[in-house]
Amino acid sequence: MQHFRTTDSARALLAAGQHLSRKDGGDALDLITRKFGEHTDEVIRRIGAFEEKQQDLAARMVEVEQKGARRRGPDTPATWGQQFVHAPGLKSFAEDRSRPGRFRVDVKAVTNAPDSGGSLGMAHRDTPALMPRQRLTVRDLLPTVSISGNLVEYARQVSRPTAAATVAEGALKPESGLAFALATTPTQVIAHWIPAARQILNDAPQLADIIDTELRYGLQMAEEAQLLNGNGVSPNLSGLIPNATAFANPLNAADATFIDTLASAILQAALADFPADGIALHPADWMRMRTLKDADGRYILGPPGQEVEPRLFGLPVATTKAIGLGSFLVGAFRAAATLYDRWEPMVTVATEHDDFFTRNMVAILAEERIALAVKQGAALVSGNFQAATL
Repeated sequence: MQHFRTTDSARALLAAGQHLSRKDGGDALDLITRKFGEHTDEVIRRIGAFEEKQQDLAARMVEVEQKGARRRGPDTPATWGQQFVHAPGLKSFAEDRSRPGRFRVDVKAVTNAPDSGGSLGMAHRDTPALMPRQRLTVRDLLPTVSISGNLVEYARQVSRPTAAATVAEGALKPESGLAFALATTPTQVIAHWIPAARQILNDAPQLADIIDTELRYGLQMAEEAQLLNGNGVSPNLSGLIPNATAFANPLNAADATFIDTLASAILQAALADFPADGIALHPADWMRMRTLKDADGRYILGPPGQEVEPRLFGLPVATTKAIGLGSFLVGAFRAAATLYDRWEPMVTVATEHDDFFTRNMVAILAEERIALAVKQGAALVSGNFQAATL
């Protein structure tokens, strides 16, 4: 009879089998097989339960990430105030009380600066309040060019005689003569300032709020008034309305409404070979049109529960209080004029004004330097709704 050496594992397995045989009164190998089968089933069951929990956890994590993304919203351009309070050097300027001085930041329309106050002050981070959508401005209707000088020189077309015609074989081709005149326009400064306690430099949210709600708003309102109504006498710009063509009402429709009048102005620009690309109205006049109803009492420009972008006949409408109530400006703004930026808007904080240094005060100044060249007055039509009805 041949004998085999047994290992420790085999001896342990044999002992377990003998124990089970004595305990259950059955064959040891059958008992071991049954126990291993039951153990395998239990392991498979637990693995399945673990996988289900893992899938549920993954689904919850995806849901949390989606909610977080919706809450954060898309990246929005930093405001003037946010750019200023994040500017390098502001903190050291605010803390340096040894001598008078000034701190200046050039602010831009679009930037990717972060939304927090940075090292100027960290507090409880609540759900961010998104900035309201900026309305369309007169500046948005115009092409804008950055310049480095204080005087803009440009060629303005004064006539366009066209001699184009069919040409017989061997005949001379007709010549068209275009007449241009050299013109210049100076840059002008638009600015205003406010006094404030020096402690505001350490309060990032309040400083940003003042810059955005007061300084920026005031500068924008003054700019729009100059772009539309400037009389050209220094230091005023030569505005769009004084250079526009008077409304001639080519449609001459009976019982014309406000919208009919604008349609006639759009036609007038088209007949001058300058298809209109924008409209400027007083907010009250736009709201009168927005609330017009048809014979069934339905709002013509859309239900009041919906946000309706200001547009008429496919053209964007810039609403501004800088244009008179009952007046309008229609035309090809991009062909009519060019806005030149000599200084982009900048914000300066200084202690040098008067006795501000000894009174622990600062002056916060916002300013820009721009020029406006109206090159084609025929591309703009200016008029009013005097004879029109709603």
